[in-house]
Amino acid sequence: MSADAIYQVTKTLRLRLEQVAGAGKVFVGPLDDPDADGAALILFLYRIVPNPSLRNREHRVASNASPPVVVFNNSLPLDLYYLVTVGTTSGTNEEMLLKVLGSAMQALQLDPELTGPDLGYEAVHVSLEALTTEETGRIWALFPTANYRTSVVYLASPAWIDPLQPEAVAVPVVKDSLDVGAGATLTME
Repeated sequence: MSADAIYQVTKTLRLRLEQVAGAGKVFVGPLDDPDADGAALILFLYRIVPNPSLRNREHRVASNASPPVVVFNNSLPLDLYYLVTVGTTSGTNEEMLLKVLGSAMQALQLDPELTGPDLGYEAVHVSLEALTTEETGRIWALFPTANYRTSVVYLASPAWIDPLQPEAVAVPVVKDSLDVGAGATLTME
């Protein structure tokens, strides 16, 4: 993925949620944003951290070109934490929006892989995360003017930010020779 990996994962997750909530019914941004009014669900990226198990690994990407596998060193694998919250659609109570939230959770559980051309056909796994009451309180403290609404947290991982260019591929060794002693040569093929 490129430098816009965070944007592309967020957009792909929003589109997946809109399949359940309806087009234009998922707002991406903070809960207390005035533009969130009328949304069935609110998707808020509240935490970005490096993936600890992939941090020092190379990122191998399959391609249709030559070479068939492109290797990126110094890629940044990220874990993206999203708060998915019941929105504030006017004229409906929270009960109807809880159905939308449940349907969204069901859809993500049944197909937890985000992929497609926007993600370079790589898979980003989405999984439900358990939060303690203290962690939930810290997140909601970010929005002192917003009333608490039912929320869940999803982790999307890995979102790779790759360097602009992959590592240069070395020419394979076809013939190797080693000079041994006075005038003797050992050749291996």
